[in-house]
Amino acid sequence: MSKLDDAREEFSRDLYATELSGITIEEVGEDYAKCAMRLTDKHRNAYGGIMGGAIYTLADLAFAVASNFGRDMATVSLVGTASFLSMTKGSILYAETELIKNGRTNCFYNVRIYDDLGKDIATVSFTGAHIRKS
Repeated sequence: MSKLDDAREEFSRDLYATELSGITIEEVGEDYAKCAMRLTDKHRNAYGGIMGGAIYTLADLAFAVASNFGRDMATVSLVGTASFLSMTKGSILYAETELIKNGRTNCFYNVRIYDDLGKDIATVSFTGAHIRKS
């Protein structure tokens, strides 16, 4: 199996993100992940826009993959701050991670959310804590 297949298998147990939200892992690398979410009516709020929680879930899974895949230690989020920039007119949202700093006990990532039309939709910053895997 490829690294991408391994990541998809490992995170398939994140049922809220993968089954309910329909998020897929598109790319993985060292300290990096790209995930996608094809938008459907189930992602929309009462006013027709995409729910902030759906966008945050996409960012959260991308952070989880980038900070946990292939590591001996687990990483959990301590703080996640989302800034919503624009409404999308696209049909797919992408989340792409950028590692800012990976320290002994904490890590810091930015996640860029953009659509298939190239429009920036949100940015989410995460602080993670490294813990022992159980």
